[in-house]
Amino acid sequence: MRRKSFRDMQCPIARGLDRVGEWWSILILRDAFRGSRRFDEFQDSLGIAPTILTKRLNALVEAGLLSRQRYSDHPPRDEYVLTERGHDFRPVLLAMLAFGNRHFPPDRQSVRIVNTATGEAVDPVLVDPKTGMPVAGPGYAVETTPLKSRA
Repeated sequence: MRRKSFRDMQCPIARGLDRVGEWWSILILRDAFRGSRRFDEFQDSLGIAPTILTKRLNALVEAGLLSRQRYSDHPPRDEYVLTERGHDFRPVLLAMLAFGNRHFPPDRQSVRIVNTATGEAVDPVLVDPKTGMPVAGPGYAVETTPLKSRA
C-alpha cells in the first residue's frame, strides 16, 4: 500500500514529514550525525533490510538531506554525506532526544546532550534569535498567513 504524499500540502510540518517522517529515515539521519556514511555502517547500526535501506537513502538524497559521493569505482560504492539541509535537521533530532528522555525514559538515561566545556547536561530550547526568549513561552504563537502568488 502506497502512503499518502504530503509534499504539496500548505502546512510546513506536513511537507517536512513527507521528506523525513518515516522512522527509518529519521534514524538514518541520526546515524549520519553520529558519523555513519556508508551503507554497511547504516545497516549494521540499524539492523534494517538492505532493500528498505536503499529506498530510504535514495529518498533522503532526493529530498536533499543527504548527498551521494562515490568513494570506489571498482566495485562502485557510494557514501552518504549530510547536506546543509540535512544539517538543519539537527535541532529536530535534539528536540526528539530530549522529548524521549523526558517522557519515555529507559531504565537509565543512556543518551544526553551536554555542554562540552562543562560536561553538564542541557535541554535544547528553541529561542527567538533576536530576543533570546524561548519560543514556547508567552508572547509567541503559530499563525497561518496567506502565501503570495508565484506569478
